[in-house]
Amino acid sequence: MMKMKQGEQMKEENIKFAPKQSKTATRWCVLEAEDVDEQAHNLKAWQQQFDQISLGQFYGRIEEVMFDHVHAFREHTSRAVRQQCNVWPNAIWMGFAVDEKSCRINGHQVEKNQLMIRPGNTQFELITPEDFDIFGVVVNQDSLQQIAEKQGILIDTNVFDSPLRVWESHKLNQLRRVLNEVISPVQSDIARQIHEENLMMAMLEVLQQDGPITEKPSFSKRRAVVEKVTAYLDANPSKHVTITELCDLAHVSRRTLQYSFEDVLDISPVKFIRMARLNAVRRRLLQGLQEDETIAMVAQHWGFTHAGQFTHDYTELFGENPSITISRRHN
Repeated sequence: MMKMKQGEQMKEENIKFAPKQSKTATRWCVLEAEDVDEQAHNLKAWQQQFDQISLGQFYGRIEEVMFDHVHAFREHTSRAVRQQCNVWPNAIWMGFAVDEKSCRINGHQVEKNQLMIRPGNTQFELITPEDFDIFGVVVNQDSLQQIAEKQGILIDTNVFDSPLRVWESHKLNQLRRVLNEVISPVQSDIARQIHEENLMMAMLEVLQQDGPITEKPSFSKRRAVVEKVTAYLDANPSKHVTITELCDLAHVSRRTLQYSFEDVLDISPVKFIRMARLNAVRRRLLQGLQEDETIAMVAQHWGFTHAGQFTHDYTELFGENPSITISRRHN
């Protein structure tokens, strides 16, 4: 018996991915299954056949978000499964284990610092162990190419010759964090825009072609870029911004923006924004909550839409959870 809960009713005919699709197609939902075949059919627009390998009653769960050009999901399977998969044409699929547990793709063992990548309309096989959780991201190729051209990034088409791509562990862990935030029922229009761009840029970073080392801009230019961006962020402390917007503001490429922040502040622009806004939340909590105001409401105001991830990041940075911060005011 399939259980289903959704922010909005999902209809099969609406699940189409095209470069100019309306934002009304964005959906978050959770699908549960007690049969492996039912699990295979719960991922929309995929052609799949699942065979249960290990013994015992099956339980499967899919949490997914549909954006204009991106489909992001987290899938759990309780039993070992052989999966024959084929994602829709003109797409790119990228997958990796949630907790670094190993699986196999086309017979290849997947190591903890590897991602699985397959183009659309290409059959591939996964062998997954018991109690396996996997993140998946599928992106429309045309939309991804448009962003790549705007950012001056060349997509390495040779990546499709192999189902595996090695990636730096810390970047893969960062992508896990982003997906934990993205796959959430809390999706304001601004949050959707930021989340979709973050996912597409993460895929571009994986897929980009290695080329000659780009000469870094001069220090004075890098400092000017950082000053312009930080001044804008200071003037708009709670405004949700994307990296593309900041690039347009400073009239630089994403790579130049990255160089500038790393060389001047020794921190990436994404991490800078996150740290600055975590500190803003802390200052707000130290002032005390208003009547009927909650920690989650304050966090969402500053762009943190996933409560669990916010609490983790806040506690990691300050060494205490947000409720302890509030209690400080009364001590």
